Order: sequence, then structure tokens, then C-alpha cells
Amino acid sequence: MWEHFLLGALQGVFEWLPISSEGVTTIISSFFGIEMSAINFSLFLHAGTMLAVLIFFRKDWINLITLKDKELLKFFVIASVVSLSLGFVVYKTIGDIAIGSGLLFLIGFGLLLTSWFQRKNIRLNISKNADYVIVGLLQGLSVIPGVSRSGSTIFGLALKENDPSEILKKSYIISLPAVVASTGYIFLNDPTISSFPWIALLSSFIFGIISLKVLLDFSKKVNFSKLTMVFGILCLIGGVLEWLI
Repeated sequence: MWEHFLLGALQGVFEWLPISSEGVTTIISSFFGIEMSAINFSLFLHAGTMLAVLIFFRKDWINLITLKDKELLKFFVIASVVSLSLGFVVYKTIGDIAIGSGLLFLIGFGLLLTSWFQRKNIRLNISKNADYVIVGLLQGLSVIPGVSRSGSTIFGLALKENDPSEILKKSYIISLPAVVASTGYIFLNDPTISSFPWIALLSSFIFGIISLKVLLDFSKKVNFSKLTMVFGILCLIGGVLEWLI
């Protein structure tokens, strides 16, 4: 039970950081010798952090559904359609080819470059719609094993946005369709999922809420260039760890 609780806690923390939470929980669950598909188990844990996103950003979801925030709705629709379409194609094409660490390095260097742009006050001349498409494309590529979804989308949003809390909020909100698709897929294809330990799901939800609060509060206390630099370094560390493993 404590092993499952720990795995849920790891998912709740690493889901928001630019290091693949799926990679972390898959490795640890294999180390514990849990007798179930390690990858399916890690995807199952995403349901807990998905619930955390729904509850933590409930006001934003209400504004989106009631059409009070049309800009957020436009972002959600464009990025979701692009990411789900590309993600399906990439998943069917590459399977389990382990090239995620290489892309994670690129995202890390991209975030460091974004940090430098911010310090030098350099702005990319792209429209919001184009940026939403880029975010969708990057999230679609996150189906590649080892690629961090949050790292990819934070990099894409940082090309246009300059408010750290807004970037993190949009990055986490857009995770919903990807998580629903992946979780629904394993529910349909793995009947044993009903026997998965629900204590892990509860732990994922609780630690997801707590770490979301801590991270968003932290983002309000630092400037944008420092935040992107921290996330860029985390991406590079994640890339090194995945390459070594």
C-alpha cells in the first residue's frame, strides 16, 4: 500500500514539472516489482492529477464552459484538436521508440533560449493563434516515450506569453484532453485496470493539488526569465537521466 501511495505522490509532484512523470513512475513501479503494466499504471495515475486540474482551476473551467472566457476557449479548442490529431499519428507511427531524451534536450535548450530572450526583452512576432497551434503540436509530440508534456507546452506558451502564472495555468488546463484520451484508451484495452490500487489514485490527486498550489505561488514570486531558466535546467536534467537509464 505504501509503495502505491508513494507512486501516486511522485505522479502528483512530477506531473507539473518538465521531467516526464510517466518515465519516473514507470521506472519506480518496475523497481518495486509491481505486477501490472508499468506504463499503464503510470497512465492510470494521470487520472488523479487530471482531477486535481479540474478542481484547482474550477473557476477557469466554468468560464470556459459558459463562454465567459472566449480567449481561453479558443486556446483550448485549437491546441486540443492539433495535439490529439498529431498525438494519434505519432503514437501509431513510432510505438515505443525511445527518442524522448533527445527531444527533451531540445525543449530544455529552447526554454533557456526563451529565458535569454526575456532578459534581453526580445519578442517573437507570432500571432496568438499560431502560438496555440505550436502548443498543440508540442503536446502531440509528448506521446513519445520520455518527452515531458508540461515542458513541451510551457516552452510553446513561453514563445508568446510573459506571465508565468498564466503560462502554467494554460499548460495544465490543456493537459485534460490528452489525459482523458490516454486514460480512456487503457480502460478500453486493459480490463485489469479495475483492480489497480485506488490508494495510488487518491495520493496522486492529493499531492497534485498541493504541488499545484506551491508551484503557482512560486511562479508569482519570480520573474519570467528565471522561471523559464529553472524549467529549462530541469528539462536538461530529465534528458540526462532518461539517456542514462
